[in-house]
Amino acid sequence: MAERERRLAPPYGGVFVPRTTVLDREAVARAIRRMAHEIIERNEGLDGVCVVGLQTGGIPFASAIVRQLADIEGTDVPLGKLDVAFYRDDINIRPVLPEAITDIPFDVDRKTVILVDDVLFTGRTIRAALDALIDQGRARAVQLSVMVDRGHRELPIRPDFVGKNLPTRRAEVVNATLEGVELGEMQRGVQ
Repeated sequence: MAERERRLAPPYGGVFVPRTTVLDREAVARAIRRMAHEIIERNEGLDGVCVVGLQTGGIPFASAIVRQLADIEGTDVPLGKLDVAFYRDDINIRPVLPEAITDIPFDVDRKTVILVDDVLFTGRTIRAALDALIDQGRARAVQLSVMVDRGHRELPIRPDFVGKNLPTRRAEVVNATLEGVELGEMQRGVQ
């Protein structure tokens, strides 16, 4: 869960307390570079490929992947942002962030769309993202890239590109940023 979402999600005022650092900044950068190479290899280049980051946690990773793709292939890949808040099946228990908007300044029709998110957990956010993406057009293919796959799937969703597989307990929280990946818990009532 992105920091902005965590601050606004019930219980309000909860604080993420890290227990361990799983990946440091350099390890995250290496994982992003590896995923970029895997994207190029799987798609036999970048022709017709675009990247869409999920609001809010996937945006920094999507931007970093696009930068890596440009460094490796020397070509710019279109980058968009997708807000899935109104497509979620749990809209009544999760915050809707007014500053998180959809901005896809290109046509997704007949493109290979790489959806990017920070942490894959139950699969419900990705299900919502697929619904939201369909409203944007008919992609040729959709592939999923996540920095952390923590398991506990409730839907049949599987990522194509993974920075780190991290088995967790359901109650644990994963905080994934470009600065690193931490595993910890939410402390309620702590300010």
